[in-house]
Amino acid sequence: MHAISCQQLCVHYGKTPIVKNADLQISTGECFGLVGENGAGKSTLIKSMLDLIAIKSGHCEFFGVSNRIVSSRSRLAYLPDRFVPPYYLKAKDFLQYMAAIHGQPFSPHVAEKMLRLLDLDVSALDKSVRELSKGMTQKIGLASCFLSNRDVLILDEPMSGLDPRARARVKQQILELKSRGKTLFFSSHMLADVEEIADRMAVLHQGVIQFTGTPQQFMQKHNAPNMEAAYLACTDA
Repeated sequence: MHAISCQQLCVHYGKTPIVKNADLQISTGECFGLVGENGAGKSTLIKSMLDLIAIKSGHCEFFGVSNRIVSSRSRLAYLPDRFVPPYYLKAKDFLQYMAAIHGQPFSPHVAEKMLRLLDLDVSALDKSVRELSKGMTQKIGLASCFLSNRDVLILDEPMSGLDPRARARVKQQILELKSRGKTLFFSSHMLADVEEIADRMAVLHQGVIQFTGTPQQFMQKHNAPNMEAAYLACTDA
């Protein structure tokens, strides 16, 4: 059984098609990267999978259960592409709130350990969200997902706003979760990140999935020496 399965998924904004006949099957325990430029439809596809926006046609399932059924999402944690927690909360309050939503006990010690893993000073826990930079806020969002103990993590542009050191830390944590059998689905326009950590990938261009397979297969298919050249060949075609 696949952790995530989408078949012929179509999403329209008004009469304009944004995602066209998308097919995706992501296995349990797999790290899967969705690649595409800004405006390609990555966030729209993810939100439609999560039933946050309406699907025109096709369907999506989590562990064989339709995404239209609320309980199908009980094994998921999600980080949106433009993550902005409630500004009136302290970072610690937000993590405690998310732990309750995820059905997990909140431990300040565990939260502090996660922040250190993400290269964020633990003093951020006592700061109001409005005091945090974009990068610090992103790390708080990532921490809430990494601490969720959910079986599937769906991360929309998880490296957004992070410096190189923080990106390296996040990739380490993603690989650590994968080693524990978690399923990771993330979107990115950073080809190097996808090549480094994804078992398989899909290229979404102008709302259409142009390729699905391993990064190595992607380069081989386009007879390209690197991911950038393969991406150009794929999207130019």
